[in-house]
Amino acid sequence: MSLEKAEKFLEDKGYGDRIILMDAPTATVAMAAEALGVEPGMIAKTMAFIQDDKIVLILTEGIARVDNRKYRDRFHVKAKMVPFDSVEELVGHAPGGVCPFGINPGIDIYLDESLKRYERVFPAAGNDHSAVNLTISELEDASGAAGWVDVCKEPEK
Repeated sequence: MSLEKAEKFLEDKGYGDRIILMDAPTATVAMAAEALGVEPGMIAKTMAFIQDDKIVLILTEGIARVDNRKYRDRFHVKAKMVPFDSVEELVGHAPGGVCPFGINPGIDIYLDESLKRYERVFPAAGNDHSAVNLTISELEDASGAAGWVDVCKEPEK
């Protein structure tokens, strides 16, 4: 059902032809990068956080890690991930397929600055065997993001 919701959402936005369905699993960044033949950073990882009684999604480059201080400075609350067993109910997609497409209403979406290192990224499309091939500007448009944030640690050299 999640895949169908994401597909419909993306079709309505004009990006239905960008969906990639695969036989290989894409549930983790490493699996998705291998299945797509791209570097792990190009996987647009979607993380779900709880802020008081609100759910917030933040998309980051695949290898990025959230910096708790930056997160707190930006959102004025401690970074708290949605518990694994509550993700599908609260977001609308199960872990491994979480994306900003076809999600439950009332969820704010943000894009992290780390994504700007790439011209093209691959977020999930609702399940653990899918991806969407989008440029950064297309991701911004398709996701309906509330804006850009800088909540990730600097990459290690």
